[in-house]
Amino acid sequence: MSGTSLDGVDAALVDTDGEGVVLPGPALMLPYDAKIRATLRAAITDAQSVATGAPVPQAIREAERLVTEAHAQAVLALLEKAGLQARDVSLVGFHGQTILHKPELRWTWQIGDGALLARLTGIAVVNDFRSADVKAGGQGAPLVPLYHAALVREAKKLAPPIAMINIGGVANVTYVGPDTILAFDTGPGNAPIDDWAHRHTGRPVDENGEIARRGKVDGKALAKMLDSNFFDRTPPKSLDRMDFTAESVEHLSPEDGAATLTAFTAASIARAREHFPDPATTWIVMGGGRLNPTLMNELRARVNAPVLSAEDAGWRGDFVEAEAFAYLAARSRKGLPLSLPTTTGVAEPISGGKFHPAR
Repeated sequence: MSGTSLDGVDAALVDTDGEGVVLPGPALMLPYDAKIRATLRAAITDAQSVATGAPVPQAIREAERLVTEAHAQAVLALLEKAGLQARDVSLVGFHGQTILHKPELRWTWQIGDGALLARLTGIAVVNDFRSADVKAGGQGAPLVPLYHAALVREAKKLAPPIAMINIGGVANVTYVGPDTILAFDTGPGNAPIDDWAHRHTGRPVDENGEIARRGKVDGKALAKMLDSNFFDRTPPKSLDRMDFTAESVEHLSPEDGAATLTAFTAASIARAREHFPDPATTWIVMGGGRLNPTLMNELRARVNAPVLSAEDAGWRGDFVEAEAFAYLAARSRKGLPLSLPTTTGVAEPISGGKFHPAR
């Protein structure tokens, strides 16, 4: 999995039937170097013009090659770590790198060459998970909820309803009730905070929320950002990484801007409660955002329920999404649904994915 935070590739081995059995195996993270991150940032900018009819620039094709090669390196490193050969693995689930997501225009774009990845790894690949859902009228995101529900089913100590929050570049929630799965993007995740930190410090993230911790939340700027009609829209709903930016905090110091953006992410996640059928008994946070103490404290201050990290629930918070796309690859090969009306807004449960045999 390579998410909108642009930090690298998470790779995980999973033994699964794509339905009820999920046995996580070894996992690792392969960071992107500065060149790949810069190339991807440029590709995200270029993708905006392609959506309006411009031809695909060579820079995006170069970004796709780099992303695919990085994923191949991650797969091979994971095989070595696990002591396995390519022939021991049935499938690679390859999400690719999202550079544009505009479902209202029937447009979602994840770069990544599935056929090339199959050649480089010697393992069959399933990619292009989102297109079928978007073409059928769905949001194409989030796609991890069915895996979240499988994890909750297997965690006997968790009593639904549970709110599972993934804080990547964009934040999303999966609400798992006794007989309900509801999912949607809640608003910004780490992306505006990361971009702010990169611009003001040259570092890719606000490490441990230190910049935000030294700042003060600007209530007026926060209220302006929370005034977006996105939060009132009935889910399912989804976002592009660039839908929320730092425009409203441009007048603030680096510390106050970081504090306000961090509060915005937490407050927008908390507003997800407005769309739950019943209050969640527990909130479980995964993704890079759970490692930001300032963000986690802001979220706890706004949610009237326990807020745990994925590790507190017995899961691997850095690798849930990577595990999920292995799980979804298995479902794709069986023709099972990857999304539901209550997760993406598609009219009926729908499968998806494109298969590339090993070469």
